[in-house]
Amino acid sequence: MATRKPIQKRSVPASATKKKKAPAAASTAKRKAAPKAAEAEAEESAGAEDAAAEADDAADEAPAGGKSTGRRATAQSMASKQRDISVSEFFAKNRHLLGFDNPRKALLTTIKEAVDNSLDACEEAGILPEIWVHIEQTSTDRYKIGVQDNGPGIVKKQIPLIFGKLLYGSKFHRLRQSRGQQGIGISAAGMYGVQTTGKPVKIISRISAKKPAHYYEIQIDTKRNEPKILNGGGEGVDIAPGDKGAKDIEKHGIEWVDQPHGTRVTIELEAKYNRGRGSVDEYLHQTAIANPHITLHYTDPEGSTRDYQRAADKLPPEPKEILPHPYGIELGRLAAMLAEAEGMSITQFLSTKFSRVSPAVAKKICTTAKVSPRAMTRKLGRPEAEALYHAIQATKIAPPATDCICPIGEELLLKGLYQVVPGEFYCAATRPPSVYRGNPFQIEVALAYGGAAATQNVDKELLSDLLEETDARTIRQFLINTFNGLGSDAADRIMKAAALGTRQTAKQLKPKEQERLLQAMQNVNVAEGQTMEVMRYANRVPLQFQQAACAITQTITSTNWRSYGLSQSRGGMPKGPVYIMVHIASVWVPFTSESKEAIASYPEIQKEIRLGLQAVGRKLGMYVRKRMRVKQQGDRRDIFMRYLKKVASAVSELNGADEAGLYGQLVLVAKRVTADADMKLDDRGRKIKEPTEETDYGDNVIIVDPASHAAAIKRTPAAAATAEGE
Repeated sequence: MATRKPIQKRSVPASATKKKKAPAAASTAKRKAAPKAAEAEAEESAGAEDAAAEADDAADEAPAGGKSTGRRATAQSMASKQRDISVSEFFAKNRHLLGFDNPRKALLTTIKEAVDNSLDACEEAGILPEIWVHIEQTSTDRYKIGVQDNGPGIVKKQIPLIFGKLLYGSKFHRLRQSRGQQGIGISAAGMYGVQTTGKPVKIISRISAKKPAHYYEIQIDTKRNEPKILNGGGEGVDIAPGDKGAKDIEKHGIEWVDQPHGTRVTIELEAKYNRGRGSVDEYLHQTAIANPHITLHYTDPEGSTRDYQRAADKLPPEPKEILPHPYGIELGRLAAMLAEAEGMSITQFLSTKFSRVSPAVAKKICTTAKVSPRAMTRKLGRPEAEALYHAIQATKIAPPATDCICPIGEELLLKGLYQVVPGEFYCAATRPPSVYRGNPFQIEVALAYGGAAATQNVDKELLSDLLEETDARTIRQFLINTFNGLGSDAADRIMKAAALGTRQTAKQLKPKEQERLLQAMQNVNVAEGQTMEVMRYANRVPLQFQQAACAITQTITSTNWRSYGLSQSRGGMPKGPVYIMVHIASVWVPFTSESKEAIASYPEIQKEIRLGLQAVGRKLGMYVRKRMRVKQQGDRRDIFMRYLKKVASAVSELNGADEAGLYGQLVLVAKRVTADADMKLDDRGRKIKEPTEETDYGDNVIIVDPASHAAAIKRTPAAAATAEGE
């Protein structure tokens, strides 16, 4: 039996005995200070308890020998460090997710987000868009970009929130086609500008010529994801209309193209400007193709101005907002919607919260789920929600309405492609609407074949600028990376013709070497080794990066283009002077990341892309085979004509026939046998001389004289549209 230890007496300090003789005044002071002392004692007690808990934890964790395990943190210390993370703070640290992973791409992403917002605003307001894009270099690695539109403008209280708060917008919760979706892009661009240069985002917006414009200088408070207004004492500045306002604009140094209404955003950021593939120039070039109803004024850092005139004077139809389709709802979302719905029966809930669900269909779903149609939503639990979910999947429901999406259309696709891309054969195909995860979408494909290669449209001045701006180390890398569709074989042939070394540095070429390179680029035939150039679009927005990860590229490489007259290696892109454009229009585009550069590989989407590619491929194959037949018959006629004179002379010597008459008859026979060499086609692909032998390419095909069209488009893409209008 265990023995109890004797209780030891504790010694009392002398200071403790003296406290008993304290005067009355001191006791009064103590009573006044008692609350504070009690609070301090409580805090000390709590701290002592935490310390004791930590000591107990450490004792529990300690090994039998009494040695410490070297533990550096406890549950209490870790809990004290945990806090909320602002979405602005997250993306400021992970800006590569939004497309700001390098200076060159940052410049493109900023302009892309501003232009997309301008187009959406103009189209929603029913205004034919006119957009001004200006890039100005302010120092070695800094650029100031300004994007202005003639849209409806923005009301005063919304300006700071739109440009100074991430995940703020009107498009995320509605199901209708739009370029922007998440409310991140332009505010993230402004945040990147503030981070890299310290300069605020400048916005001026006007909703009417008779009302004042509103001017703000903003930066994002990343800790709270809130806008911080820096001018006008935190309230912004109002610019009066008329002459007084013009003086205020000059006083504040505001950049503004005088318009009765619209918005301009100016952002200074750390960036890099380059031409060629993946550049701002290419983005605007492709935007003009997919949006033929816009007028675009572009001023590059060198002060050169380029105007893209609109090819269509009619806005695309306005897409309508729809309710979610029940096939696209997951179990967790359905349960949340049931919990949020108040005062509704199941039948009312299904028929009012989803598209294509009538009261009869709702009753059928309830019967399948073995749930009363009159049951109230608030009384349903998780088992009933799961039964409803499975019943929805088992019930046949009509696909969602397609008036929520707005395709470009075959006619406008051809106009846009013809205006900007040189070629001799154009065709387009629009697939019927389809559905993935309950979301309607539509695929469009357009194709341009032939025309001069990109290397043949370069002059001496432009080549010098491209060589100066390039990051490529060698001439070979410069040619492949700068000119779309140029393969390694074609680059080698150009370098051989120019007598340049394979490891020669691009930026160190002498003037004579640059001249030799220019002559080789314009004279060497690169069409044979040219790779198909792919232009990818989602809701009329060009996608320029992450090409290999995109469902569009993967579907193109998996399609057999050899049956359409193009050469193709297994698993590779087809070869030939071909531009192909693929556009997906959808209420919700399944991008692979927040930077919105690649489309996810849904089987339904890839199937529709493949069918669209096959539709234009069949028309291309008909044209290529006919052109090949013309060439073969022309070569055959040349052989005949080379020997007919000698044949006529030999026959005349043998039987005394008239040599000239015999030669004429042989020429007529040769021409009749090789009649396809004289075949000429009109702009619909039909044979001009003999209408009875027409080849029907179907609708939406353009065939042109490649020489004249290439000359019209060579340096000014808008010139072709002007000439066509005249």
